[in-house]
Amino acid sequence: MTEAIMNGLPPHIAQVLCGHRSLDTTMGYKAIYPAETIEAHRAFIARRRAARPSEEYRTPTEEEWDAFLAHFEKRKVSIGTCGRAFSSPCVHEHACVRCSLLRPDPAQRGRLEEIRDNLVARIAEAEREGWLGEVEGLRVSLAGAEDKLAHMDRRASGGTAIDLGMPRIAPAQNYPGGGNGFADTITG
Repeated sequence: MTEAIMNGLPPHIAQVLCGHRSLDTTMGYKAIYPAETIEAHRAFIARRRAARPSEEYRTPTEEEWDAFLAHFEKRKVSIGTCGRAFSSPCVHEHACVRCSLLRPDPAQRGRLEEIRDNLVARIAEAEREGWLGEVEGLRVSLAGAEDKLAHMDRRASGGTAIDLGMPRIAPAQNYPGGGNGFADTITG
């Protein structure tokens, strides 16, 4: 089946030939080889480059390279590292505790707890003084700080990762009714 589809047989015709009710079943039998994956990726890159201006593929100047390297230095903040892309603006106006792109440094947990505690005190003060506009913004920051602390806790506990082991390919077998059973040959 794989060879036929690789040589141009439309998958819906292969479905009929194999007697499958669903195209998904047929495509489950179509093996994907590393060479096919590499060629598909190379074709994607070629299409992408053809669609982009050629001046983007030139050697950067010293000034451009220095600006690129400086970007990564500017990503370091007191409680971790900002993960935003090169040359992209900070959408949170440097309120990093609110940003999902902040990767908190576990060594800065104490500092983040201080920030959280300070936010709780500032919310109480703002509520007491009637600064309702400030309360809303402080609550957003507090939720961000608590989210970062919870993220640190999940990472420290190791999460719920399950080791599935390395898959192995069982010897190919011919099955009655057609097909080589490829979808059933991957075992764990």
